[in-house]
Amino acid sequence: MLSKDGLIHAFVLDGKGGARALDGAGVEAWQPSDGVLWLNFDYAGTAFTDWLANRSNIDPVVSSALTDSDPRPRAVAHGDNLLLIVRGINNNAGAAPEDMISVRVWAGRDRVVTLRHRPSSSLRQLVSSLEAGTGPRDAGELAASLVDYMVDHAVLRVDRLGDDVAACEDKVLTGDTADLRATLAEHRRHAIALRRFLAPQRDALAKLATINIPWLDATHRARISEVADHLMRTVEELDAARDRAAVTQEELGSRVAEAANQRLYILSIITAFFLPLGFVCSLLGVNVGGVPLQKDDWAFWALCGLFALYVGAQLWFFRRRRWL
Repeated sequence: MLSKDGLIHAFVLDGKGGARALDGAGVEAWQPSDGVLWLNFDYAGTAFTDWLANRSNIDPVVSSALTDSDPRPRAVAHGDNLLLIVRGINNNAGAAPEDMISVRVWAGRDRVVTLRHRPSSSLRQLVSSLEAGTGPRDAGELAASLVDYMVDHAVLRVDRLGDDVAACEDKVLTGDTADLRATLAEHRRHAIALRRFLAPQRDALAKLATINIPWLDATHRARISEVADHLMRTVEELDAARDRAAVTQEELGSRVAEAANQRLYILSIITAFFLPLGFVCSLLGVNVGGVPLQKDDWAFWALCGLFALYVGAQLWFFRRRRWL
């Protein structure tokens, strides 16, 4: 009997959008005439490993691909069966969305096996739709619904990332640049991490829409093709968000450099005004004999007047050269 160790859900689709839940004994007693069987496993369960090796009737090469530690998204036909590996956004509490969840699928006309280790919100949606009677009615619709849900979550994440980058662009325009460089760098890292899996997943879904399997009819392939197009636009938006973040970082760097140069320029002007004056004051303040006019009371005011004339001449010269 199939143990609950590793078995998360077992349903028999009723062909009308609903399903009947099975236990381990029910799974062992299932026959193709009962309806499409959907088995959802945690592939880290020890009992599942035994079931996969001895009772699943799945080819060892496919089993190895299904339990790979870090598989890339892909869609491959094996006779009338389908091997599908997709990545979904990690919506679990405390997790980074970019730490994407791998969902592996082995599907045939009468049985669909899905594997995951961490909880997947897309699989939860599938279960909820079956419980509500609005779920998939056959294996092809189940596969199409799964990729549709997974792409929807990815689209929401990319849209949120685009909004975050737009907010950073607004902050650059308004001058509110506190900690903005670190925030932009983080957004770029998130975009790169998302693209690592979404780009090959786009190619996998595009290939899935063209795979000729008897139970994957034209309606299913049309839906998958639409999902693939949606994902393609999402990847393009992700690239645009990454490029916008890079441009915003460059603009922020330019503004910071411009502000620093402006401050240095002001300091240079101040130095140009006071360096000659400081030199004269230092020269007249030496503690040696021979300093002219040191006994005359009017000499101080005369010197101040000369300083004022000198500063005025400097201002006129700087403005004439358009340095001020």
